[in-house]
Amino acid sequence: MALETWEFDTSHSGIHFSVRHMVIAKVRGAFTKWSGTLKLDLENLAASTVDVKIEAGSIDTKEAQRDGHLRSPDFLDVEKFPTLEFKSKKVEAESKERLRVTGDLTIRGVTREVVLETEFAGSGKDPWGGTRAGFSASTHIDRKDFGLTWNQALETGGILVGDRVDITLDVEAKKA
Repeated sequence: MALETWEFDTSHSGIHFSVRHMVIAKVRGAFTKWSGTLKLDLENLAASTVDVKIEAGSIDTKEAQRDGHLRSPDFLDVEKFPTLEFKSKKVEAESKERLRVTGDLTIRGVTREVVLETEFAGSGKDPWGGTRAGFSASTHIDRKDFGLTWNQALETGGILVGDRVDITLDVEAKKA
């Protein structure tokens, strides 16, 4: 089987993140608008590629004031940097279900290599005659590596916003 183009089903997929708040709790959020290209070879997953563009302004933590601050120059600066991007460079199949997807992540114009620990959940026919595949992936980044340095010291010690950002993706794709 050769590389085939697959379309992301964004209504059955999600890009989520969490970060520590005041050292003691986690704030969770998502990006609601994104698109990309998936070239997939189900017989040789290591040959596959993925490119994703995320609209930075679609960040949603279910708190309008916080979302506004995250869109500001203190964080994502969406006016200047409207997209976050991921472009795979290498896919390694550790088993039939486990993959390591290495690629470049760009946030605020800064590009760093990240590794997505990925689970291939399988593929199958949908009720409309199409073929679908599912993946879950996770990674974490240090937000300071991407120029996201705003913070505030707490009177009781610690900082307001943690540096580690945990990222998870759940993706359903349909063969084009």
